[in-house]
Amino acid sequence: MNAIRRGLGSGLVQAFLVVIGLVWLTPLAGLFVSSLRSAQDTAKGGWWTALAGPGQLSFDNYAALLKNAGITQAFWNTVLISVPATTLVVVIAALAGYAFAWLDFPFREPLFLLVVALLVVPVQIGLLPVAKLFGALGLFGTIPGVVLFHVAYGLPFAVFLLRNYFADIPKEMLEAARMDGGSEWRIFTRLVLPVGRPAIASLAIFQFLWVWNDMLVALLFADSSSQPLTVQLQSQIRQFGSNIDVLAPGAFLSLIVPVVVFFAFQRHFVQGVMAGSVK
Repeated sequence: MNAIRRGLGSGLVQAFLVVIGLVWLTPLAGLFVSSLRSAQDTAKGGWWTALAGPGQLSFDNYAALLKNAGITQAFWNTVLISVPATTLVVVIAALAGYAFAWLDFPFREPLFLLVVALLVVPVQIGLLPVAKLFGALGLFGTIPGVVLFHVAYGLPFAVFLLRNYFADIPKEMLEAARMDGGSEWRIFTRLVLPVGRPAIASLAIFQFLWVWNDMLVALLFADSSSQPLTVQLQSQIRQFGSNIDVLAPGAFLSLIVPVVVFFAFQRHFVQGVMAGSVK
């Protein structure tokens, strides 16, 4: 660990990381500049030409975007899908991970092996049978249906990740808490969750990004009133072709939210990655 930190602290490595960061941020900057240009200015040249003429940049596209009922509704649909799907996966996986790691109950090992086996099931295999099931239950084409699908397919990896992380907690800590009269629920909430916060934060970031950026599941399971932003933007491309003044700000809005979420939880995410690398 000390050697890694010394290596990352060298000037050459830091300069290299800065270059890599700039390369990754260039498409984001280009999309943002394009979202501030009119369709006529965009047709005249690439986004970098706006740097020589900043007077053509304005927030008119965003003002028009807020008046686009389809885009704004799709944005809130995305929030209504992503937040519950992420929250449910994290909560259920934390409970199941603790149970698989530290509680004794019948068929614990076979059940965990079943969870691990579900990791290899592709999403595409479940689309048709789940669509038929949701149609029979009246969930097809609704936001709850999309949420349930994401929760079901996000749980195997989430349970596997948190179970392995919780299993590395020193057994002596849990035994000491039980000797002090702590219940399993109190141990879980007061001890396990704080210790597992880096892994939980990492899981929340991955799950949120996957759900927010999903289009395949939403394209099949969401109707016109419940479709998220990814499907709505794809529909705009199909309907209007080159309406860059709508697509660019919409795409930037869809992209900036996951970026903000990542940087908000970056510290916990890095802690989780570093902890997993040394255990």
